[in-house]
Amino acid sequence: MNILILGGGGREHSLAWAVKQNPKCDRLIVAPGNAGTAMLAECADLDILDGAAVVTFAEENAVDFVIVGPEAPLAAGVADALRAAGILTFGPSAAAARLEASKGFTKEICDASGAPTAGYARFTDRAAAEDYIRVQGAPIVVKADGLAAGKGVIVAMTEAEALAAVADMFGGEFGEAGAEVVIEEFMDGEEASLFVLCDGKDVLAVGTAQDHKRVGDGDTGPNTGGMGAYSPAPVLSEAVLDQAMAEIVRPTVAEMARRGTPFQGVLYAGLMIEDGRARLVEYNVRFGDPECQVLMMRLGAQAFDLIHACAEGRLGEMQVTWASDHALTVVMAAAGYPGAYGKGSQIRGLEELPEDSSHMVFHAGTAGRDGSVVASGGRVLNVTARGATLAEARDRAYGMVDAIDWPGGFCRRDIGWRAL
Repeated sequence: MNILILGGGGREHSLAWAVKQNPKCDRLIVAPGNAGTAMLAECADLDILDGAAVVTFAEENAVDFVIVGPEAPLAAGVADALRAAGILTFGPSAAAARLEASKGFTKEICDASGAPTAGYARFTDRAAAEDYIRVQGAPIVVKADGLAAGKGVIVAMTEAEALAAVADMFGGEFGEAGAEVVIEEFMDGEEASLFVLCDGKDVLAVGTAQDHKRVGDGDTGPNTGGMGAYSPAPVLSEAVLDQAMAEIVRPTVAEMARRGTPFQGVLYAGLMIEDGRARLVEYNVRFGDPECQVLMMRLGAQAFDLIHACAEGRLGEMQVTWASDHALTVVMAAAGYPGAYGKGSQIRGLEELPEDSSHMVFHAGTAGRDGSVVASGGRVLNVTARGATLAEARDRAYGMVDAIDWPGGFCRRDIGWRAL
């Protein structure tokens, strides 16, 4: 098969790595890709938010199957355009992608399906939102309704923080994403992620993970897109997993189908677990980044078979084969991230690292320049390893981190601390 993966980050590099291992893959293209994907696939300069351009490219290159990586093209309807052209596609319609594109819509679905989640209120008026915060007090959670690249959620521990978040959102800090604001009760507990494939009718859990959003060790500093992750998530025991599937995921999928917008793709449920029960924090409609990296390390070539069956509506005949292993990824980011950071610094030592089924460096924000790899984004590398235990995976990952020569980068040194 000729396969096209849309996206250019670490998530897409890890998807490409897993797909490439499958014998069904004849030709692999990643658009736009990065310096890492260029080592195992063709890279294409393509506007992945332009559905018509993506369709034309797929037709001209005899693409059999398209895997949409990020949320933005899904919300823009790229999957719809591909399906309308008769091209097999993995990823939800724009209507179904509202589960991520609108926090308020997700709350409506939870209300309709009875899925347990935080209490909330929605606002398009700043003064009304501020009044609500003063009544509710803190801690409290303020969310931009729309897509904000993983940064539109403020967990405010004081009333002043919450009011400042509202001011930023209505003041345009997150663009159109902040035109409506959702304010939620603060949920105690431990957060983890559940990833489920859905083909519109059947659902299949394909892994659990926990990530680290804060930029600094000990979960300090501002939120980021994610500084590391590990899989599986111990807090998602079999009993909690069963409860989450029965009370949250399956009712959501059923409600989406009832509304005439069946969900096809990967549904990423962010869960808060307290006293052995899960409540929904939010949904994403694509693999997490960097959670995808640890999932792909554990799934390997079978990831493509699962994704392909999902796109073809054959999920009911599939099952996941897990090894009793663990995977952990450490994000190396450019100095200054998540604030202003420089680009163009050279990264050395990558070619000397092992790359096999237990050790991989997935590129996120890199580019090739004169035969060298340089940083081109905030989150730059995902240094990923598997092990028989989480401690072994961690030690292997940090061993690779320490072998990378990149003075312009930094990382957290405590990825996996909750489980370890």
